[in-house]
Amino acid sequence: MQPDVRVRRVYEQAEPQDGTRVLVDRLWPRGLRKDAARFDEWAKDVAPSSELRTWYGHDPAKFGEFCRRYTAELAQGTPRDALDRLSALVAAGPVTLLTATHDVDHSQAEVLAQLLRQHPGEAARGTDTAQGGEAACSARLVCPECGAMTTEGHRPGCSSA
Repeated sequence: MQPDVRVRRVYEQAEPQDGTRVLVDRLWPRGLRKDAARFDEWAKDVAPSSELRTWYGHDPAKFGEFCRRYTAELAQGTPRDALDRLSALVAAGPVTLLTATHDVDHSQAEVLAQLLRQHPGEAARGTDTAQGGEAACSARLVCPECGAMTTEGHRPGCSSA
């Protein structure tokens, strides 16, 4: 059974089926008063670095490369620990990942959700060098042939297409 991991905007009304609500943005959402915020945890450490976030600029054309760079960031240190924490939350029940991003389908929250759905409890451990590859590779989100995100389609000429 696939884990119940959802992605929603932080501005949307909380619903009972959301389970544990986790904000996965590094920056506080614009226009959201702290007393109006409805989430259980703020996982800043699992968010993309400021440099990666600025480079990406939420440009859907850059999403494939953003996923590769972001999963590489998740493979080490503090982000990896934060991903482990999210994996534990997912194992305990429904989790809703929250972001202020307008396009949630092309956000870090969606990348995290895919990782957590594919290999619950192993999202971060999939980066282990003994197993080879990074989190997105172990979750089969990156084509080993052409390096493209499988959700975005294979690159022209890829034999896996």
